[in-house]
Amino acid sequence: MSPTKHKKVPDWLNSSLWSTTPQPQPPSPPPTTVSTTVNHHDPPPSSDSSSDNDSPRPIIPTRPDSISPKPKPEPESNGTTSTSPNSPDSIPVVVDDDIAHHSQLILQVSKKVINVKEIRSLATMGVPDTPGVRSTVWKLLLGYLSSDRAMWPAELAKKRLQYQQFKDDLLMSPSEITRKLEQAAIFENDELKGDSRCLLSRSEVTQDEHPLSLGQSSVWNMFFKDTEIIEQIDRDVKRTHPDLLFFSGDTVSAKSNQEALRSILIVFAKLNPGIRYVQGMNEILAPLYYIFKSDPDAESAAAVEADAFFCFVELLSGFRDNFCQQLDNSVVGIRSTITKLSLLLKEHDEELWRHLEVTCKVNPQFYAFRWITLLLTQEFSFTDSLRIWDTLLSDPEGPQETLLRICCAMLILIRRRLLAGDFTSNLKLLQNYPASNISHLLYVANKLRALPSS
Repeated sequence: MSPTKHKKVPDWLNSSLWSTTPQPQPPSPPPTTVSTTVNHHDPPPSSDSSSDNDSPRPIIPTRPDSISPKPKPEPESNGTTSTSPNSPDSIPVVVDDDIAHHSQLILQVSKKVINVKEIRSLATMGVPDTPGVRSTVWKLLLGYLSSDRAMWPAELAKKRLQYQQFKDDLLMSPSEITRKLEQAAIFENDELKGDSRCLLSRSEVTQDEHPLSLGQSSVWNMFFKDTEIIEQIDRDVKRTHPDLLFFSGDTVSAKSNQEALRSILIVFAKLNPGIRYVQGMNEILAPLYYIFKSDPDAESAAAVEADAFFCFVELLSGFRDNFCQQLDNSVVGIRSTITKLSLLLKEHDEELWRHLEVTCKVNPQFYAFRWITLLLTQEFSFTDSLRIWDTLLSDPEGPQETLLRICCAMLILIRRRLLAGDFTSNLKLLQNYPASNISHLLYVANKLRALPSS
């Protein structure tokens, strides 16, 4: 019998043009997506983190809850992850086509009745940094805004009022809840007349309202159960993008942003008892909040907390099963999702799949937990993550299949280094993914959609 032939990937997938480090370039001027505070919290340029000497020891997670954020590389002035068309190693770009594409997207967004299908088609190629455009586009892609612009004021007012009611109901302490119940009871049962009005009756405390009550419906029992989750949220929120002053630091705006993230995550946890809060959800919320807060429209920026909450809920709905521990081993849980990534790699590059999983014994769970559950927010710079999300949110079938194709493309683009590595070096490389050309990464991921499986 002749030896089994492993399917080879096309040459364009593994061109040396994309595996080399871009040459140093002068620093780019700051983007203009954010108005007055852009210079204080712009995402810094990412650096090439591919050096094995500087990589930490491999970390093998066992649950999404245990995923720790990837250490952020120190910013370098050479802008190694820039996808600027002026970079000598970047994909050839026709500037006129970019301008035309951006103009078409802005034109579509400004129409009275918006063609969401056309928005998806244009946004998958990237959303321009024109102030307010990405904010509106993402809200349309996530279904938060309808296609009829005339409906927006009423729809937004209803949603924002609903979120405020959630906060009023769910963020109260048990003492406040008990006090409100007592006031309501007094108001409804106030039948005292004459001299009896002057008598002070002892307040009746029901079993469910007592701080030591263990009843399932006790507001105090539920409060103590929530305390552990709230403490975890507090820790994670304080660790959100420490390299960006927008989220970290002692400024009033940073603390306000942290408090907003905290409120959103607590409300989500209480409204979703089946999932609650899973460590790392703050990293998924952060890009949404950042983009909506950066909207130059004052009314939109003021309502950022409500808008971010509903878009966060909608985004997580496509990945809900990945966060539910009870479904880990089911056909819809996180392990099943990681298996789909493994099969996708085997389909498109069996040689690399065999080397990683058979020869080196690198279980994809060791690196793909974080890639998938955090939507690649820890593998790339904040700016590059926003560009990746343009494509993720544009998929009409939901972001998960596109996410898996991007993850597969990430593996294929560094196949030469992976094929030359062993277990330890490959795990280090995959847990500290090297700087990449994002435009080409997304180009390869899109190619995988159309490539035949045989």
